[in-house]
Amino acid sequence: LVRMQFLQMLFRKAGSLETLFQTPFCQKQFPHTCLSTSACVYTKKKKGNSYEQVDQEKYKNLVHSVTSYKTSAQTPETIREEDNLLYGPPGKHRAPAKAGTKTPKNWVPLMNPSKRILPLSSASKPVKFGLQRTGMPSVTRILQQTLSPQQIFYLERWKQKMIEELGEEGFEEYTKNLFLQGELFHSALESIFLSEEPAAQEEGKDDVVAGYLSSVEHVLGDISEVKALESAVHHETLQYLGLVDCVAKYRGRLCVIDWKTSEKPKPFLQNTYDNPLQVAAYIGAINHDANYDFQVRCGLIVVAYKNGSPAHPHFMDPDLCSHYWDKWLLRLEEYLDKN
Repeated sequence: LVRMQFLQMLFRKAGSLETLFQTPFCQKQFPHTCLSTSACVYTKKKKGNSYEQVDQEKYKNLVHSVTSYKTSAQTPETIREEDNLLYGPPGKHRAPAKAGTKTPKNWVPLMNPSKRILPLSSASKPVKFGLQRTGMPSVTRILQQTLSPQQIFYLERWKQKMIEELGEEGFEEYTKNLFLQGELFHSALESIFLSEEPAAQEEGKDDVVAGYLSSVEHVLGDISEVKALESAVHHETLQYLGLVDCVAKYRGRLCVIDWKTSEKPKPFLQNTYDNPLQVAAYIGAINHDANYDFQVRCGLIVVAYKNGSPAHPHFMDPDLCSHYWDKWLLRLEEYLDKN
């Protein structure tokens, strides 16, 4: 305040500088020093202004924080307090949807509203339709030809690593054995379901699939009323086909079941890569295939391990199946655009 009064005196009128710095005047007005904080300079009273009408009590904390420090003393907490004081609490709102989310151009529902559904009969034998070689692409082919650059990169890196360890011939032999083990595992499961003899795994204990069968033993107890085994399906509207491993009830809910083998643990659904899209594609195909007098709403991916470790069952409820169905439709569109 003293500094401001001092400057006002400097510029009040001409000749004030000369008067101000005369020795008698300084001694009279400022006994100790010209800039002493104890000095008192009287000026004419300023006219009232609009700031006097402001609620000083309400804004005293804000004014104090601004005038008390040469540098900013604000923190995230004080900024929030000031914002609340000046503008009120922030309004609640939802985060905006992510931009660029793709949607299928030719969307077809997962369920078939025009398909007549018959009551499920628990006494019926599992159906098994043969795969007809037509011009329609398979689900496996569509997914393989629409891999993302990232998926292609990791697959190629894994292949090169295996070739470095095993050599070209060794890698070919390794992949053949994996394919053979998968076939034998599926055949063993089919035999178990058809003969209804869960203990059949004991007969093949020394086989290459004994570990896989031991791995899925706890899952087989939750499966009942098998409706289809290794059966071909095709989508009459979207024109693609596939071979379904199994359609049965899992814990009372009808599912498309896909059996997978793995040397590495896959405890989460995201570890199964494109398998959920494959299951969703099979569900949609069954629901739009006249050969099947039922519809499916759920899926199940069972990952079995050669060392006999308990398999990981990944259940897909109707909402999750619908989510992956939309992803599948996008991959199908991408395939059709490329071909």
